Amino acid sequence: MSDRFVVIMAGGCGERFWPQSRQAKPKHLLPIVGEKPMLAQTVERVTGFVPRENIFVITTQTQLAGVHAACPELSVENFVAEPMGRDTAMATGLATLLVKERSPQATFAMLPSDHVIHNVTNYQRLLDTAFSAAESSDVLVTIGIKPSEPATGFGYIHRGSVWKHIAGTEVFTVQRFVEKPDRAIAEKYFETGEYYWNAGMFVWRVPVVEAGLKRHFPELHATLIGLEANVKKEGWGKALAKLYPSLKKISVDYALMEKSTNVVVLPATCYWDDVGAWPAIANYFSADEAGNVLRGLAMVESGANNIVVSSAGHLAAIVGANGLVVVHTPDATLVCPKDKAQEIKKLLRRLGEHEELKKFL
Repeated sequence: MSDRFVVIMAGGCGERFWPQSRQAKPKHLLPIVGEKPMLAQTVERVTGFVPRENIFVITTQTQLAGVHAACPELSVENFVAEPMGRDTAMATGLATLLVKERSPQATFAMLPSDHVIHNVTNYQRLLDTAFSAAESSDVLVTIGIKPSEPATGFGYIHRGSVWKHIAGTEVFTVQRFVEKPDRAIAEKYFETGEYYWNAGMFVWRVPVVEAGLKRHFPELHATLIGLEANVKKEGWGKALAKLYPSLKKISVDYALMEKSTNVVVLPATCYWDDVGAWPAIANYFSADEAGNVLRGLAMVESGANNIVVSSAGHLAAIVGANGLVVVHTPDATLVCPKDKAQEIKKLLRRLGEHEELKKFL
């Protein structure tokens, strides 16, 4: 069996958790759910499944200090900072080079840094099955989440026939990846039982992902060849600084997964939640009799089903209102209806258009 590695992607902005989540300290560096930063929880879940020295974290230069602080148990050599975000296709290419440098035939997982996953034993068993599938054949393995509802906030994976039984578990071929659907289409997907949520968790061998990128995204593959040569001469920092500004932003789903015919999906067997926006935290904290979730110094009078989060020493109070998200930080306050929480990203785009307001991003 080849060596096994885990690469954690920790460069996102976590925009829908603004104003707590900022560019320099986004969602994965915050204890949104639990007592530790989401990234620290992710590292803990895979520690023991692979050795600590086989866990890499890819982040951005602006977040590097915070990522180091969240994961003091990892060696500084296991962190690589992108000069700027270039989406998950480039992160996948970068991860491939990092692992290849250690072990050219290795198998590795690409995992998000900010998801909630319960039952570590079941999760590690799931990863073991995914690694075994990737080690058994030249396939790209994705982990699919069985939908609990016809959600419109996720992309979906349409499974095909049974590909193999790995460790007593059915692994399916993938017919196609589909974009986030509207409600009517999501309901159809949900009814068939043939669709999974795309959680952005992948497992593959270095030569297989290299071959896939060479075939389906030759521009990126050529860049990686150049980057590999420059890293050997100049180190990661200088090599990345030279190449990154000219790179195209594209997700690994578009660049590789949707174009490949050797993709298989392993259904998840553990609890998973991407905790995508403020309303999701209501699933993890107790509410009062009226359904209000209060974090920090917060009160609600004559109101129901609110989420109120306040910083230390500041009282946030709601009177006579229902279904709001109110988040107070020392320099910014958010007030919005719970059903409009996804629109926070639009607000941040407007902030970015004003020079005097960019400091709040």
